[in-house]
Amino acid sequence: MTTVSEKIDAKLVKELREKSGAPMGDCLKALQEAKGNIEDAFVVLRKRGMASAQKKASRSTNDGSVYPYIHAGGKLGVLVEVNCESDFVARTDDFQELLKDISMHIAASDPRYVRAEDVTPEDMEREKEIYRAQAAATGKPAPVIEKIVDGKMAKFYEEVCLLEQPFIKDQSVSIKELIAQKVAKLGENITVRRFARFKVGAPDWTVATTKQTEAAAE
Repeated sequence: MTTVSEKIDAKLVKELREKSGAPMGDCLKALQEAKGNIEDAFVVLRKRGMASAQKKASRSTNDGSVYPYIHAGGKLGVLVEVNCESDFVARTDDFQELLKDISMHIAASDPRYVRAEDVTPEDMEREKEIYRAQAAATGKPAPVIEKIVDGKMAKFYEEVCLLEQPFIKDQSVSIKELIAQKVAKLGENITVRRFARFKVGAPDWTVATTKQTEAAAE
């Protein structure tokens, strides 16, 4: 009798490993659970990664690295600080790859905040008022309007918050999920503390810091 593990082709496991960054053993288990469907297996790994990241979220991240990224031609630059728990993890190829991916993403997507929790009350209320006015113009009842506003705010966070944005290299994964994959692989909590983005000739620039960092500095 052929077992499920025997049916999973090694090339499929390798493909999922390259796509997700998860250990080979986890990829095999996910493919077994998904009956060989690589997309379903990827979803399984994403869920496990987020669960692992949530368990480690309360752990302090007092180490890490600052990574500079200069786009071709020197017209656009990003400086990002990503934290982890130890210098050992900070020096791994996986962590350095994450730094590069996040900095390149910031250069391309121009987020304004690190997390949804960092959006200022002024920006949040301004956006809500705009969405309420737009929904009210359709004549819909108040409860429906609020649901519309909630949906549009979720989209707003996805557009302006780094962790909520779809990763430029793989739109099926958010930056939050990309980090969670590394947390699951490296076994340490990983957080983005702050970043700055500068573009030659632009009237302003972006400097984003988590509220936790701001509170610690006071």
